[in-house]
Amino acid sequence: MALRWLGPSLRFPSPFSADEDGIVAVGGDCTPERLLLAYRSGIFPWPVSEVLPVFWFSPDPRWALRPADAHLPRSLRKQMRRGVYEVRCDTVFEGVIDGCAAAARPGQQGTWIIPELREGFMALHDLGLAHSIEAWRDGRLVGGLYGLSLGGVFFGESMYAIAPDASKVAFATLLANLRAWGFAFVDCQTRTEHLERFGAVPWTRREFMDALKSALAMPTRTGPWTFDLGPAEAAEALRGDAE
Repeated sequence: MALRWLGPSLRFPSPFSADEDGIVAVGGDCTPERLLLAYRSGIFPWPVSEVLPVFWFSPDPRWALRPADAHLPRSLRKQMRRGVYEVRCDTVFEGVIDGCAAAARPGQQGTWIIPELREGFMALHDLGLAHSIEAWRDGRLVGGLYGLSLGGVFFGESMYAIAPDASKVAFATLLANLRAWGFAFVDCQTRTEHLERFGAVPWTRREFMDALKSALAMPTRTGPWTFDLGPAEAAEALRGDAE
């Protein structure tokens, strides 16, 4: 099937027109306006490199995680109770997105967080829509994740860690707070073993789009965020996982 190229106008093909690889369209830019339209349409960017056009995806299945269904591995629960890491929000968004870009990924050369996409998310952070969830130890940023929040959805983008389980603690703390705030689901995009351990499951494209429509009708919680639950409280709020 021929790739559909985006023009200068802010329009996307239907996510249901995606090819077998989940590609909806190619090209366009990563302005905040286009990024917001994409996510609201069930589409996300996944650049291949700085020298190639941006690819826009809507995979089927789409992996998602309802905070109400999230669960913790027993070993992670113990670590969160010990208070090894402090979790903060939106204090060093730039540091987190750069940490994600610099992280080595198995089977991947370079990063898909190209400068244009980075600038788009930095602008969304300035608008209070993109958020960083940060793990700190002894006053040093040692991991975290970032994503976009619209309505009752948190669209997870990337995570990294330079200390053991730092990003997992940040993610678990996020899940507990999203649950307390009444969020509908986290968009995990594709499967990873890490996210599956927390309770992520595959949804058909139709299931995802139906859930997205409902969740986008909810009020958007703009930033900067401050969590109500720290890691220790989050460990108590989420159910356990038998190991």
